Amino acid sequence: MFQGSMVALVTPMGADGSLDEIALRRLVDYHVEQHTDALVIVGTTGESATLDYQEHCKVLRIAVEQAAGRLPVIAGAGANSTSEAIEISQCAQSAGAVATLSVTPYYNKPTQEGLYQHYKAIAETVDLPVILYNVPGRTGCDLLPPTVARLAKVPGIIGLKDATGDLGRVREHRRLCGKDFLLFSGNDDTALDFIMLGGQGVISVTANVAPQAMHELVRLALAGDFAAAELIDTRLRGLHKHLFIEPNPIPVKWAVHRLGLINDSIRLPLVPLTQACRPLVEQAMREAGVL
Repeated sequence: MFQGSMVALVTPMGADGSLDEIALRRLVDYHVEQHTDALVIVGTTGESATLDYQEHCKVLRIAVEQAAGRLPVIAGAGANSTSEAIEISQCAQSAGAVATLSVTPYYNKPTQEGLYQHYKAIAETVDLPVILYNVPGRTGCDLLPPTVARLAKVPGIIGLKDATGDLGRVREHRRLCGKDFLLFSGNDDTALDFIMLGGQGVISVTANVAPQAMHELVRLALAGDFAAAELIDTRLRGLHKHLFIEPNPIPVKWAVHRLGLINDSIRLPLVPLTQACRPLVEQAMREAGVL
């Protein structure tokens, strides 16, 4: 259903921290023009943790409206409360998103059975495809491959964004979940290897800054032209690294601002990229050919 370079889109904000609708619409058009394969809205990179429910739904509605069918919109819809995750998923459905990306419940550390029941409840309640999202480095919770395999049998659960950085899990997930279960890398720096091992693409932070290059990298990798994909990946390695020099999305919001696409605003408790780090991100942008 989905493959390619899917951008984990930043959420533009004005100087006062309010949502910047004009800049959001501009970003959607930019990614259409740059051949990004899908938009992933209001995930980690989209500052979902500091958007309230009304803002979350508003961003989704604007993105779907502006995309106007030109590329798919996948809605970040995770929460550490199952009922809240269902409510956000229902909002995504009413907004016109084509699927949800649902992060594992954070902070409260559910068991594997709790994770299974959490996702099963979402899939059974909301009539949208669900992509699981495992990022234990941020959530303190690891969705293990046997649990993913159980969930792959639940109608409506179609894939996994794996941000563990453990490439050994790609083959394990493919073996346990079958060939039709979608696997997406959540790490730009290992995305090429992930696809070589059987993944269908990447949900990418780097694609905010170098969308055309990420699209081409993934297109070539999916076509089996790994040597050509590696040439692009080499050029982007500085971005893969330095867009995480401070916690995401701090560096990437500054980089998108440096491209002239958004204001350099981010919500507390995050603060803008420090002056000391800006030359490193800018140099990576130059190496990638976007400046």
